[in-house]
Amino acid sequence: MTELGWLGVLRHGESTGNVSAHSAETGGLEVIDIPERDADVPLSHTGREQCEAFGHWLAGQPARPDVAIVSPYLRTVQTAELALAGTAISIERDERLRDRELGVLDLLTTRGVEARHPTEAARRARLGKFYYRPPGGESWADVALRLRSLLGDLRRDWADRRVLLVGHEAVVFLVRYLVEGLAEERLLAIARDGTIANASLSSWRREDGRLVPEGFNRVLEGVPATTEEEVHAEPV
Repeated sequence: MTELGWLGVLRHGESTGNVSAHSAETGGLEVIDIPERDADVPLSHTGREQCEAFGHWLAGQPARPDVAIVSPYLRTVQTAELALAGTAISIERDERLRDRELGVLDLLTTRGVEARHPTEAARRARLGKFYYRPPGGESWADVALRLRSLLGDLRRDWADRRVLLVGHEAVVFLVRYLVEGLAEERLLAIARDGTIANASLSSWRREDGRLVPEGFNRVLEGVPATTEEEVHAEPV
């Protein structure tokens, strides 16, 4: 199969949902106070600054993406628009890059899941993060399936070209899982090491007909740090 020339994955900048999740988790609350549906959560002020800073970094690079494929969620669209402002890079939305859907666990903190859905908390502990699917939601394996489909289309339609994906934390982890052919155990070990930083870049370049790692979860020079220490918005 023909391979891409380069693949990058940019996580969206800090969102208002990230800030609310941090406050709820550290405050011992059961519910995260986010008024919008997940698809409509915008960037925070810091998030906008992060994306603009990424754009300044990108402007100084000798090679730029040919296209940006973006999750249709507001925070990722805003990330792409701010980061790519003033360039000729086209932005295309693809719902296969959307965030993992949490079903009945949506808006619940870790404490909230344990208090309100103890059976689900136990089932998740037994099945593990990769295969556990909350009622009405998706497992990481489900997200990997839609990303596998996307990567196949990109290799067909953008062969030999440079492609930037703009997505969410789970998307970054699972693109690495697919591109590098990782086992479940290796993926989960990487995920346990920490979160994917807002506005961080993970990338792979083509060598000998395949994509090889170039950098993972890189916070680039000049990109401001997230306002507060990041926590997983996804219950763990």
